[in-house]
Amino acid sequence: MDLLLFAIGFIGLIVGVILLLIAAIRKVPKKKAGMITGVSFVLFVAGISMTPVDETEQSNAPATALKQDSQQEAKKAEEQEAKEVTKKKEEEEKAAEEQRVAKEKVAAEKKAAEEELAKKKAEEQRLLAEKKAAEEKVTAEKAKGEKDKTDRLKKAGTASSLGAIGLTPVQLVKTIDGDTIKIVFEGKEQNVRYLLIDTPETNHPRIGKQPFGEEAKERNRALVNGGKLEIEFDIGQRTDKYGRLLAYVYVDGKSVNETLVEEGLARVAYVYPPNTRHLDPYEKAQVRAKAKKIGIWSVENYATHSGFNGGKSTTPSSGSSNSGSSGSGGSSNTTPPPATNSAPASGGTEFFQNCTELRKKYPNGVPKGHPAYQAKMDRDKDDFACER
Repeated sequence: MDLLLFAIGFIGLIVGVILLLIAAIRKVPKKKAGMITGVSFVLFVAGISMTPVDETEQSNAPATALKQDSQQEAKKAEEQEAKEVTKKKEEEEKAAEEQRVAKEKVAAEKKAAEEELAKKKAEEQRLLAEKKAAEEKVTAEKAKGEKDKTDRLKKAGTASSLGAIGLTPVQLVKTIDGDTIKIVFEGKEQNVRYLLIDTPETNHPRIGKQPFGEEAKERNRALVNGGKLEIEFDIGQRTDKYGRLLAYVYVDGKSVNETLVEEGLARVAYVYPPNTRHLDPYEKAQVRAKAKKIGIWSVENYATHSGFNGGKSTTPSSGSSNSGSSGSGGSSNTTPPPATNSAPASGGTEFFQNCTELRKKYPNGVPKGHPAYQAKMDRDKDDFACER
C-alpha cells in the first residue's frame, strides 16, 4: 500500500510538473495547474513517509557504526604496531650492522698492530743479527790480523827483525832511570815505562841505589839521545796505575828495550798479556846475556825472576857495566852485596823486593807501620801489605 501511494504520488508529481509546463506554454490557467501540482506533491511526500523501514537495521545501526569504528581503531593500531615492529627491526639491524663494522674495525686494528709489532721485532732481530755479524767480523779480522802478525814474527825469528808496528815519533824531555823516560806526547809531558823489562833502581825512597842501576840509566840516556826517538804501544792497556805510558821505545828503528836486555842491564819482567808482542825476542836476548854473564847476570842470584836481591850498592861505578852495543860481550866489574831476602835499611826498616820474598818471613803480610811495610805492596790500599 505504501509503495502504491509512493508510486501514485511520484506519478502525480511528474504529471503536475508536465501540466505546469504545458500550462505555461499554452497559457492554461495557473491556478488549476498549481492545484494539480500541489496534490501530486502531497501524494509524493506521503508515499515517501509511508515507505516501510527495517526496524532491525535501525536498531543495529549504532552497534554497526561502533564496530566499524573499533575495527578501524584496531586496524590503525595494527598498522602502528607493524610500523613500530618494522622500525625496531630496522634499528636492531642497523645496530647489529654497526656492531659488526665496529668489531671488524677493532679486529683490523688489532691485526695491523700485531703486524706492526711483528715487523718491529723482525727489524730489531735483523739489526741485532747485523750488529752481531759486524762484531764477529771485526773480531775475526782482529784475530786474523794478530795471527798473521804472530806468524810473521815466528817466521822472521824475532819481532825486531821485522821492525816495530805503529811507531809514533816523540820528543825526549829527560831520562829518569834505566827503564823510564819523560817525553812530550800529544802536546804534554808524560812518563814512559818500558814494557816487558825491569832495571835496577837508582833513587828508590826505600831501596836507594841498586847495583847496575846507574849503569842502566846512563846506557838508557845514551841510547834515547842517539837518534830519532819513537814509541810503540801494544794491544793492551796503554797506561799503568801511576798514569805512566806503557810502551816499547825505539831509536832510529832499533829497540831500546831489547838492547838493555841484550847488554845485561835489564831483565825480562812484568809480563801482563796481551802486552806481549816482543816477549819472544826479549827472552832470547836475556838467554844470551845470561850465557855471557854480563851486567846483572855477572853476580850469582842477584837478578831473579822476582826482582833484584840486595839493597843499596856500596860501590856503584858508571863505567863498570858494558855500555857497548848488543852482543859486545863486556861484563860488569861491580860486586853487589850478598843476595838476601831482606836487607835492613837505616831507621830500623826491612826491605823486601816483592810480596813473594816478604811472605817467606811474614807469611800473612805486614800492617802499616811495620818495618817491612811498603806502600807499593799495599795494592788494595787497606794499610796492610802482602796479605793473602
